[in-house]
Amino acid sequence: MITLENVHKSFGPKHVLRGVSLHVPKGESMVIIGGSGTGKSITIKSVLGLITPDEGRILVDGQDVTNADTSASRDAFLARFGMLFQGGALFDSLTVWQNVAFRLLRGALKRPKSEAREIAIEKLRRVGLTPDVADLFPSELSGGMQKRVGLARAIAAEPEIIFFDEPTTGLDPIMSGVINDLIREIVVEMGATAMTITHDMTSVRAIADKVAMLHDGVIQWTGPVSDMDTSGDPYLSQFIMGSAEGPIEAVR
Repeated sequence: MITLENVHKSFGPKHVLRGVSLHVPKGESMVIIGGSGTGKSITIKSVLGLITPDEGRILVDGQDVTNADTSASRDAFLARFGMLFQGGALFDSLTVWQNVAFRLLRGALKRPKSEAREIAIEKLRRVGLTPDVADLFPSELSGGMQKRVGLARAIAAEPEIIFFDEPTTGLDPIMSGVINDLIREIVVEMGATAMTITHDMTSVRAIADKVAMLHDGVIQWTGPVSDMDTSGDPYLSQFIMGSAEGPIEAVR
């Protein structure tokens, strides 16, 4: 479903992506791990067309989207994606159901308001939130509830591809487990292709089919999550163990 071929991206003298090649099969959950500043978010932004690579090629479902335009066809392309943002990124001035139905109230996916609200309430139920939450504002919710609302919004338009950016950041271990379980259930249930960025190894083990280790602008290792602990790759092993000793230099 998603293929990156030798993707490079620099910002001035800073080389972020130095030849990223990655294949994400349809219906699988790929988790990208790596230290801060290694280019994980830039990789996802490149797939979405928010950033244009300097070199290389990106294909989505066989279509070259490396230099996608901003026309109506671009809107149709983006409609295939859902996204759970790291900080939730809910709109403070909108109610919960309006946040969930944001894409259904405008643009190519626009639905009648009453229908959009019904869909929003159903998606809220899917992530374990009751209908009475729908008319609250984000500020009235706990961090875990806000994350669930963000997840409901990500799936509201039944996307083929879902991106999860640090889905458990700021949550306690129990709520992190709940969110991980929800993500796994929903991805399997929808048959969606998923790409996740996370530092949380518990999340990796809970939601990944395959794992890719991004270091120094390239994919250092990729393989099934079941092979992660026995990979023999020193970079991956150091990251999993959280050790200061190893080929990855700790910034002091």
